[in-house]
Amino acid sequence: MTKDRKIYGIDISKSVFDIYSESTGHFQLPNDSKGFKILLKKLPKEALVVMEATGYYHYRLAQFLHKNEVAVSVVNPLSVKRFIQMRLAKVKTDKSDSKSICEYGKVNEVPFYNALTDVQSECLQLFRLLDSYVKKRTATKNKLHGEKTLGIPSKIVYRSLNRDLKHLEKEIFILETRLLELVKQDQHHQLTLLQTIPGIGLKTALFLIVITDGFKKFEKASQLCSYVGITPTIRESGSSVRGRSRISKVGNKKLRNLLFLAAFSACKYNKSCKALFDRITAKGKSAKQALIAVANKLLKQAFAIAKSGLPYDENFVSKLA
Repeated sequence: MTKDRKIYGIDISKSVFDIYSESTGHFQLPNDSKGFKILLKKLPKEALVVMEATGYYHYRLAQFLHKNEVAVSVVNPLSVKRFIQMRLAKVKTDKSDSKSICEYGKVNEVPFYNALTDVQSECLQLFRLLDSYVKKRTATKNKLHGEKTLGIPSKIVYRSLNRDLKHLEKEIFILETRLLELVKQDQHHQLTLLQTIPGIGLKTALFLIVITDGFKKFEKASQLCSYVGITPTIRESGSSVRGRSRISKVGNKKLRNLLFLAAFSACKYNKSCKALFDRITAKGKSAKQALIAVANKLLKQAFAIAKSGLPYDENFVSKLA
């Protein structure tokens, strides 16, 4: 796929992005619409832009280039990291990273970027804003609690914090309402089905649908579990290395956190998840290990229900069992 194409490696940060290709060398542009347009003018028709998946930062540029008919590939940052390590690189800068990404694109068959729909794009932006407001709300509540604990609350400070808290609550409500409206446009039935699973709430169901494009991106539940990063990795070598198995954590951190929180509720109200938790802890494993296993099971339940189109049935027994 990379044959006869001019590879451009891009390393993206919050305010700028660094570009490298053999024909132009290194140059840097601001990470905004102005920088995107300048880059577009510099790219030849046969260009292939390779960048790492870096959340919100990469997806804005990837979407812009894709809409302007530029070939784009978004690769796993861990793959690039391993590639750099194999080359025994001693320098780690944005400039060197963009060159390494370019070289990675030259020697590997990198996949083309699948652009997000307008609905997916807006949903991801809403989730990002929602996270920001929720963190601010938590910080404001902590400040209010601190004022009460000290016993000497300033009326001006107290009123200001209360006003900020009300404003944040209003903004969060608006964002959640808009998010719900967008998902209901295309996936109302699927959203309802996912919430029949004990432990899966509205927010987790919404994010699952958005991030998986209604579960269309994955053919197997194991692929989805690997994407989220809750599959175990084995650490064994020879007779001396016997490391503990851990989850890979190579995947979507936001979704992984949501599932881990959902696992607490599932351990109480989800029949099969509770049985799994009890079985693992009875073997002497830690509660954290058991919760991770429950999160994995929840994800598999969500995948099965989304694909089958049937609501959750606690007495269902798989034919493979």
